[in-house]
Amino acid sequence: MEARLNLFANPLASKVFKHLNAAGKALLDSTLPHATQELVKIRASQINDCGFCTDMHTKDAAHAGESAQRLHLVATWREATVFTDAERAALELAEQATRIADAAGGVPDEVWENAAKHYDEDQLAALVGLIALINAYNRVNVIVQQPAGDYQPGMFG
Repeated sequence: MEARLNLFANPLASKVFKHLNAAGKALLDSTLPHATQELVKIRASQINDCGFCTDMHTKDAAHAGESAQRLHLVATWREATVFTDAERAALELAEQATRIADAAGGVPDEVWENAAKHYDEDQLAALVGLIALINAYNRVNVIVQQPAGDYQPGMFG
C-alpha cells in the first residue's frame, strides 16, 4: 500500500507540518500527563479510523512504559477498570470532541465539567489543543491513505 500523496517529500506539506509539529511540542511540554496525552491520541485515532496514528501512538505509549493491557482496553475504556477517573474524563472529552458532528449541541456541559474537576485551566487548554491537533493529523492521514504498521518510536523526533 502506498499513500496517495507523499507528505514527507512534499515541500508545502513540510511547511504545514512544521507548524503542526511545533504545536505538538508545546502540548507535549505542558503539564497534562504524558500518559493521558497518548491515551487521548489513541482514542481519537481509533474513532477516526486512522491506522497510521493508532500505530504511532500505541507504539510511542508502549515505548514510554504504558502497559499492553491499558493499550488494548483504550477502545473500551468505559468498561475497563485500569484507567483513573482523570483519564476517563479526558477520554470522554476526546470522544465527544472527536464526534462533535454527531452531537447537536457540541460537547455536553457535564463532560466538560467532569474534565474540569480533574484538570486545571492549563491542562484543559492542553487537552483541547491536543484533541484538535490529533483530529487534524487523523484527517490528513485518512485522506491520503497513509499506510500503517512501519512506525518505530522516535523516527520523527
